[in-house]
Amino acid sequence: MGRKKLKIQRLEDLKARRAKYSKRKTGILKKAKELNILCEVDVALLFCSPSGTPTLYVGKNSNGLSSILKRLPNLSFEEREERKAYTIEMLRKIYENSESEFDPLSLSHDTNANTLKLYEDELQELKDKLVEMSKILRNPNIVEDLNQIKMMEDNLIASLNRLRSRKNQIAMEQQIRERELEVGLSISMKLFMHFQL
Repeated sequence: MGRKKLKIQRLEDLKARRAKYSKRKTGILKKAKELNILCEVDVALLFCSPSGTPTLYVGKNSNGLSSILKRLPNLSFEEREERKAYTIEMLRKIYENSESEFDPLSLSHDTNANTLKLYEDELQELKDKLVEMSKILRNPNIVEDLNQIKMMEDNLIASLNRLRSRKNQIAMEQQIRERELEVGLSISMKLFMHFQL
């Protein structure tokens, strides 16, 4: 006789919720430890109990939570979206035969649209800032505060340093060419004098 399939829905009784949380937490931590050991993958789990107590598990092979979290920003937007789509597909497969009220498909469309909108808004904001800074750098008469003057000063100093560096590089290249020319002329004169005699 198999186990009875549990309907996935919120437990109304707080005592039952805490007991279920405790059992499920133990089970998921066991699975995470097994995954960490068997597959040598970095695992980090963070969840909070019904009373608000946080639980953090980081696998033994990991260099800590910070090393795992540092990898996330290194992923491109496409990779993150691909991983999210994969996770949602896995959730859909898990819940498609259950009687849960959760609909993972609604999550994917809403989240993708919201994420894309957030990135578009952030991109537009950065473009606007760039245009504003470009105007200020080109026209010092529209400066409104000390921070803008400081930014212009820093930009001028950086430009001046680049110009000095380029000037020194060109001067060195010119000196090398002149030395090579002098050496070439000196050898030519010596050869000419040698054959003249």
